[in-house]
Amino acid sequence: MLTDAPREIAGRFLAARRSAAGLSDYPGTLPETLDAAYAVQDAAIAGWSRPVVGWKVGRILPPLSDRYGADRLAGPIFDSTPAAETAVPMPVFAQGFAAGEAEFLLRIGRAPAAGQTRFTLEETAELIDAVHVGIEIASSPLEPINRIGPAAVISDFGNNNGLVIGAEIPDWRASGFEAWQVETLIDDVSVGTGTAASFPDGAIGAARFLFELMARRGIALQPGQWISSGAVTGVHDARPGQTVEARFGDGFSVSCRLTEVRAG
Repeated sequence: MLTDAPREIAGRFLAARRSAAGLSDYPGTLPETLDAAYAVQDAAIAGWSRPVVGWKVGRILPPLSDRYGADRLAGPIFDSTPAAETAVPMPVFAQGFAAGEAEFLLRIGRAPAAGQTRFTLEETAELIDAVHVGIEIASSPLEPINRIGPAAVISDFGNNNGLVIGAEIPDWRASGFEAWQVETLIDDVSVGTGTAASFPDGAIGAARFLFELMARRGIALQPGQWISSGAVTGVHDARPGQTVEARFGDGFSVSCRLTEVRAG
């Protein structure tokens, strides 16, 4: 059976992103494995020619985690915006998929050692120099991206279109932030709550996954890059014109206003 080359599929995703066009179906033959999906992602990163400011980590839930042999996935982040006193504008694909996700953002302070492929949680934490609250903007030209599944999500930058960076958590190691109650609101209506402690090995476990995955892929992580560690309250569909707010614990909040991506 003939299949599309990773570069061809990546090129179609990038063309849709540049033109702000929607895609109603996966633009080619859907990869059968996560490795094949990451090959599409690698080609897309090369074709996008923009600096990677971070990486998002997302969950793969059963039964798909059993099928693919992984319970997380990753994708590059190219744009980040500091939070402001008012909701910052964040573009999403009006003809595709759009969502806002409350996340803890871990900043890499020291790059993993070359050649290291396995990490303990303690070794992982030693490589993190700050934790912030934030919102991941999950958006793709491919409207059914999450319904198609992890191979589609990985193919198109992990379904990411930006990051809102909120306040830093003081003394994050002693803060117990992974047990904080987190709430997401869309247009002032609560749409979900949760804790990072519900993730496998918490937010630090997400960073460990990323370090080990990047070692296998031969991608060097850089100090200062962000790790968006997972949607604490779930993935909440939204649309241009709506405001997404994330509240963390007793004193942290961050918000953004979704706008429509323009061609260019």
